[in-house]
Amino acid sequence: MGILSARMMCKETLSIVVPCYNESKTLLSILERFAGAIGDRSIEVILVDNGSTDDSAAILANEIPKYPFARHVHVAINQGYGYGILSGLRAASGDILGWTHADMQTDPKDVIRGADLIRQNGRALVKGTRKNRSLVDVFFTVGMSVFETLLLRTRLWDINAQPNLFPRDFFESWQNPPHDFALDLYVYWKARQDGLPVIRFPCEFPPRPHGMSHWNTGFAAKLKFIKRTVAFSLRLAGGPK
Repeated sequence: MGILSARMMCKETLSIVVPCYNESKTLLSILERFAGAIGDRSIEVILVDNGSTDDSAAILANEIPKYPFARHVHVAINQGYGYGILSGLRAASGDILGWTHADMQTDPKDVIRGADLIRQNGRALVKGTRKNRSLVDVFFTVGMSVFETLLLRTRLWDINAQPNLFPRDFFESWQNPPHDFALDLYVYWKARQDGLPVIRFPCEFPPRPHGMSHWNTGFAAKLKFIKRTVAFSLRLAGGPK
């Protein structure tokens, strides 16, 4: 039995990062829903204020002390979705690391389920698979999944699904990970390249409970996202494996 497996059997050591950009209306819900999901488990939730320009900093400063499982990391200037996640992961203390979105379209209970899958199956990358999404979103997901699978010659499906969970040593092996939404693709691809088992499990994906997405605002935003992801994918395809 490896050192990581032995440590995971001794106690729960999960650190989950939640990148938050102008999510002041969602922060309390995030904390309350994680409190309900965690119970008496030893889990660290790191909320990253990813360069927010609303009153997120004040809310976090006031509310975080009320939740013993929670910490927050402040990024002064937003440098991308991936940058915020990486900032949180570098501050994390757990043996199992991961992230999920602040929009609460992924239930915190699914984060716990994902961590349990690692404990049950050993070293792996665990990703959710989104259920009950709109036909438009499914269309884009299928198109990008087929494109990435063919280009990178490895099966990559529902790449941006949440949550993502993995052992610390996998995180420590990353080299120059991207600072934008391509981080989801990089981590999935890296797991395939390293031979790390990938475990998928279904997660309900209800409508966002508060406000609008800060990036997924329509067809033009999706095309911009696709353009950036394709550019990064071409670099992965042409770079060293």
